[in-house]
Amino acid sequence: MFLTWVEVKDGILLALSAIRENKLRAGLTILGVMVGVASVIGMASIVDGLDGAMDQEIDAMGSNTIIVEKYPFNTDYEDLSDEERNRPDIRVGEAVAIRDNCPHVDAVAAQNHWANRGGNDVKYLNRKSNGSYIMGTWPDFLKVTNSTVSRGRFITDLDVQFRRMICILGWDVAQTLFLEENPIGAEIRVNGNKFQVVGVLDKQESNFGDSRDNNKVLIPLSTHEKLHPWDEALTLWVRADAYENIEIAKEEIISALRIHRRVPFNKPNNFALSTQDNFKEFTGNITKYIYIATIVITSVGLMVGGIGVMNIMLVSVTERTREIGVRKAIGAKRSNIILQFLTEAMTLSGTGGVIGVLFGVLLGLIINGILNFPLSVSIPWIIVGFVVSVSVGLVSGVYPAVKAAMLDPIEALRYE
Repeated sequence: MFLTWVEVKDGILLALSAIRENKLRAGLTILGVMVGVASVIGMASIVDGLDGAMDQEIDAMGSNTIIVEKYPFNTDYEDLSDEERNRPDIRVGEAVAIRDNCPHVDAVAAQNHWANRGGNDVKYLNRKSNGSYIMGTWPDFLKVTNSTVSRGRFITDLDVQFRRMICILGWDVAQTLFLEENPIGAEIRVNGNKFQVVGVLDKQESNFGDSRDNNKVLIPLSTHEKLHPWDEALTLWVRADAYENIEIAKEEIISALRIHRRVPFNKPNNFALSTQDNFKEFTGNITKYIYIATIVITSVGLMVGGIGVMNIMLVSVTERTREIGVRKAIGAKRSNIILQFLTEAMTLSGTGGVIGVLFGVLLGLIINGILNFPLSVSIPWIIVGFVVSVSVGLVSGVYPAVKAAMLDPIEALRYE
């Protein structure tokens, strides 16, 4: 049942000869396999690019950043228990407790919980920035978010202490309001309140279009509290002094907050901590399901290609009935006939697989480039795509090969 090298070579040559003699028929068969494989490789490359883009966005947070919130970031708010619904908000006291009682924390930036709400009215003269986000925060914001100031300065402890009406503009806000003018020292209106511009943040790049950070207006948290005394809920961005100490820092934060919030020893935490690894795990689960959906969808193309391979091999058996009879008459065994036709089927589908891999890689690179995702070529998926294409030929060629092997040599020799 084992193929010799001569039989393999002859089978491949016969398959290539069939492709040359029946270009349209073979081309359509190869096209089915090619489309299926190209879809698999292309979609895998795009999903890998999406995964890489998400990882880059998360990495921009900083590897040793810890976010403290009332609920985990992926909470289903419709499925909260009564105890969870009654959790107290994170407030300034928690931020102070972490800052004063956690040796492995070197920066804490409190920000108002609803800082990401857009639609605020930000004006300078007759110019207006639409959809800006107003955020009250602390001086450590730059440390924990890996941000920098391109002009002027950032918020200081004195700004927070005296509730000064100063602000730092995101890149897009500064460009919209001031064009090429220097904004430092200028007076703008934020929701009707006068603020003096003291700084402009560097432009934040994003893989998903314009970064929302470029459209922010930062003010001292104490100033935000003065203007919006009802908005006390905070989100805390905390930076551990080193990535290798992040677990120690988390334990210190949990201990400090349980003491501050007077959580009984037999009760779970009434707050949540999230790190870069949590976000990556969450996005990894999303891309995992995208992979599954991709396989299911693209497998349809491979099924169509497999049916095409089977049809062309059945036609080939019919056309070569007399040849099969001659081979059997001179001593060819059934196993030789089966292996010959399987080799031809796998050569046909493998050719479609190779072309499909090339098209799939090119498709993935082009789309990732257009979407500004990291360029990604998935070597494991290329191997899988080619192996699957050959396997399609193997499976689809079994029935035609067995049919050819079962032909009666006498009847086959009489066939016209």
